[in-house]
Amino acid sequence: MDPIELETLYKIMETLSSDHNWRVSYPNPCQPGSSWPGIECKITGPENHFHVTRLDFGTPPNPTCKNTATFPSEIFKLPHLESIFIFQCFTKSRTRIFLPLNKPLSSSLQQLSLRSNSALIGTIPLQISSLKSLQILTLSQNKLTGSIPVGIFSLSSVLHLDLSYNLLTGSIPFEVGNLRNLVGLDLSYNKLMGRIPLRIGELGILQKLDLSSNLLTGSIPESIGKLHSLAFLALSNNRITGSFPEGLAKLQNLQYFLMDDNPTFVSLPVELGQLKKLQELRLSNSGYTGKIPSIYSELMNLSTLSLQNNRLSGEIPVGFGNLSHIYHLNLSRNFLDGIVPFNSSFLKRLGRNLDLSGNLDLCLSPSAAYGVNVGVDVCGNNKSSSLMKPLKKSEASLVYTKYFIVNVALVFLITLHYTLYYG
Repeated sequence: MDPIELETLYKIMETLSSDHNWRVSYPNPCQPGSSWPGIECKITGPENHFHVTRLDFGTPPNPTCKNTATFPSEIFKLPHLESIFIFQCFTKSRTRIFLPLNKPLSSSLQQLSLRSNSALIGTIPLQISSLKSLQILTLSQNKLTGSIPVGIFSLSSVLHLDLSYNLLTGSIPFEVGNLRNLVGLDLSYNKLMGRIPLRIGELGILQKLDLSSNLLTGSIPESIGKLHSLAFLALSNNRITGSFPEGLAKLQNLQYFLMDDNPTFVSLPVELGQLKKLQELRLSNSGYTGKIPSIYSELMNLSTLSLQNNRLSGEIPVGFGNLSHIYHLNLSRNFLDGIVPFNSSFLKRLGRNLDLSGNLDLCLSPSAAYGVNVGVDVCGNNKSSSLMKPLKKSEASLVYTKYFIVNVALVFLITLHYTLYYG
């Protein structure tokens, strides 16, 4: 190994780990039989020397990190380094990502992963945009603050960008549309504000988009319908409002759509029923009104459907009983009525994974009710007896009053939830 590269490697090891006296224990770190854990080397170049191409730190069998470990800026001086992974390393001494100023950085780095480092603080450095070969950038589950540097979106080679579980603020830069090779984008669990950029639709081969648990506002942009390769879309726990774009029906490869906890207060979008590959659909706690579209019964690949804590009314679509792959079904705390259209075998198959509670005018037919508990009474018993005979005028007035009071209370609770949570 080149002496300068070897000395750089030793400095990195001494900054991060005290597992060994690295200079004494591993004088030839790349030689077969004496190489240390967490390192990969390749013979490259005309001189046929070993060069470090990958480093892993944090958990055994890789080198563990000492309590005083700080970020080693020397990693950017290793001329052939392609990948570095630092996992649960900076947990005691606060440190920042530091890139040397006005110095050439390794142009070979393809993957930079700094994950689960609770003492990694500060902003994402602007100089990170100089890593022109970068394909995977993971800075997840740290304590990074500030806005997302616009320069990151000049890295045209990036395939996966994960900045989730930090304390990032500001808006999502519209320059995100420059990352035409992006396959996965995860900005979840931050404090990002503003609208979803219209240019998100320019990420033509994007397969995963996770913007959940932020402070995003506005409606879903129509341009999202251009993401024909999208398989995973998560927008839960934001402030997204308004109707869904018609282009949503064009996402024919979508398998997971998670949009719980948004103050939408609209009807359930019929377009979702056209997404035949959907496996998981979560739309709970968002104030949806009206009936459940019967076309949802055609989502034959659906395994999870969560519509709880909304303002849905009417009967459960009969076709739900034919959803052969459904495993979790939660329709609780709505205003659904009528007889539950599920036979006993369907009810037993789902068991505790079926929740219909909190719908005061739903009831189970006696033939299907034996041995199951899904949170509703048997038709003809107690509160559900009104389903078996017409209501008197005075009873109808009482039911209307009950619905009005419960409806107003639900709107108040949902509004209070967003006021307390978001300020």
